[in-house]
Amino acid sequence: MHNYSFGLFFFFFGLICSVSIAIIWFRDIVREATYEGKHTVIIQRGLRFGMVLFIVSEIMLFFAFFWAYFHSFLNAVHDLGACWPPESIGTVNPWLIPLLNTILLLTSGAALTWSHEAMISGLRLETIVGLVVTIFYATIFTAFQAYEYVKAEFHISDGVYGSTFYMLTGLHGFHVIVGTILLSVTLYRCLSNHFTSQRHIGYESAAWYWHFVDVVWIFLFLVVYVYGGQKF
Repeated sequence: MHNYSFGLFFFFFGLICSVSIAIIWFRDIVREATYEGKHTVIIQRGLRFGMVLFIVSEIMLFFAFFWAYFHSFLNAVHDLGACWPPESIGTVNPWLIPLLNTILLLTSGAALTWSHEAMISGLRLETIVGLVVTIFYATIFTAFQAYEYVKAEFHISDGVYGSTFYMLTGLHGFHVIVGTILLSVTLYRCLSNHFTSQRHIGYESAAWYWHFVDVVWIFLFLVVYVYGGQKF
């Protein structure tokens, strides 16, 4: 990333190794739970607690970048025109694509909740339909986010506003993609009858992660798009 010799090669090599290890690890967990029956009550509790700690670590990650945003937002220096956003920045209209994306994410969260309740009630068809709807809305969200980036009047290199805006929204977009992958794997496992109404930790973990993504977007929409898009 800093133009070192073979830097790009080692970056992708490390990325491929990390992803491969994660896939093999998750495969083993699925096999132990579904086919070998090794997940006792204590192990299930540990898996849930581990997922909670992971989400807490994600909250702290976003907190760091929100801190950077508010630091510049609440202390607009003279180099930026003593205002926020800087005078030269043409901000994104929050009531167009951002509002539509908010509706899409909240609707996907509602569909996932419906699917989860159907899972608990043993309604397999409704569980699958709710997951399909959630994945569909997640895909549309990502497409609109990419379109917004293409049409935006500023870039990540345009000062602190551009860097914090794209860092926050891009990091969230990455989490949306990861969440979509998790939900897609969950859908496949539902179709393969891996879950029951009493034992579906993998489903719950993906659902918790997606609801976390929803909540982060609400903060992003209100702070970055609505409140932070006005001149102060």
